[in-house]
Amino acid sequence: MTTWTEAEVTTKASPRSVADTVSRLTEILSARGVKVFSVIDQGKEARDAGLRLRETVLVIFGNPAAGTPVMDAEPLAALDLPLKLLIWADGGQTNVSYYSAEALAARYGLSAELKAKVAPVDAIAGALVAP
Repeated sequence: MTTWTEAEVTTKASPRSVADTVSRLTEILSARGVKVFSVIDQGKEARDAGLRLRETVLVIFGNPAAGTPVMDAEPLAALDLPLKLLIWADGGQTNVSYYSAEALAARYGLSAELKAKVAPVDAIAGALVAP
């Protein structure tokens, strides 16, 4: 297992607003039969607490049939599974940040077979930011 570094985080620009990016993500996941476990609007939670936070939404999703073998082989992988995409505003730009399959595989020493089980995160993020 390696030490976390910011270099492990992949960030891509979305051509859509935060709300539209979140909506598109849930549509993509639904179309692929991927379970959405939670959508956490962290910006709204901050406002509800009387605080200010840029638009920030965490979407937690996955496929138990894929993630369970990963967590069985490497129990600490449950810290990163289910998969997550963070959709956040930075000025006028919407960003999508996540741990790539490569980063997750390196962090937990996943075999090629187990890495393949988390690989859909990269394709989902790519489809999400496509025009």
